Amino acid sequence: MHNIGNFQRIEKIGEGTYGVVYKAKDINTQKYVALKRIRLDSETEGVPSTAIREISLLKDLQHHSVVELFDVAIMDSSIYMIFEYLDMDLKKLLDKYKPSFTPKLVKSYMHQMLDAIAFCHMHRILHRDLKPQNLLIDRDGHLKLADFGLARSFNFPMRTYTHEVVTLWYRAPEILLGTKFYATGVDIWSLGCIFAEMILKRPLFPGDSEIDQLYRIFRTMSTPDEDNWPGVSQLPDYKRTFPRWEAQPVP
Repeated sequence: MHNIGNFQRIEKIGEGTYGVVYKAKDINTQKYVALKRIRLDSETEGVPSTAIREISLLKDLQHHSVVELFDVAIMDSSIYMIFEYLDMDLKKLLDKYKPSFTPKLVKSYMHQMLDAIAFCHMHRILHRDLKPQNLLIDRDGHLKLADFGLARSFNFPMRTYTHEVVTLWYRAPEILLGTKFYATGVDIWSLGCIFAEMILKRPLFPGDSEIDQLYRIFRTMSTPDEDNWPGVSQLPDYKRTFPRWEAQPVP
């Protein structure tokens, strides 16, 4: 197990509900790593379930397009997850890269995303939080899937899951409509939204609430009914009073 004292923190590169991510240097090897520090709170839940889930899943997901977890260490009432370091994420690249991505670049990134998520699904893992911020990229154009804090293993027949997953803009309509039975399609929907965002250079469905998100999807894809989506009327939050929109080209 690594000694956290052997790492020199350089800068904070991310922050979430349960902790902070730093760019750091291993003073023994002079190599950069990403240190995710997760605060432990003995008075409440102890180790966050997201951390336990991410550690356990990443130990089994060894793949060239999935970020590598080198080690886990405990120090000063915190858990440190030591990851390989990549220079940028897709969100920062989209913001920084003013011209549109070339078709060749979009194809390369999509191939790597699909490669990573296919590997996860083959191992019965749903990521459940695919978004540009969780797709890390190095200077050579290699893309790696990261942040498995919301990921879950799945089996058939499907069991119930929470619908409070996936950042709103990348959330599949079946989740927005309240289903608790879902599988790999929720990740594929998110990848489709990211694909469109790389081409458009803007989010495809930037909703500001769940109902606004649904309506943005309906305005483009059409309001679903039993003809084009069998079973949709049985989903918990489906309303027959939804406005009726026909499919429209993406502007």
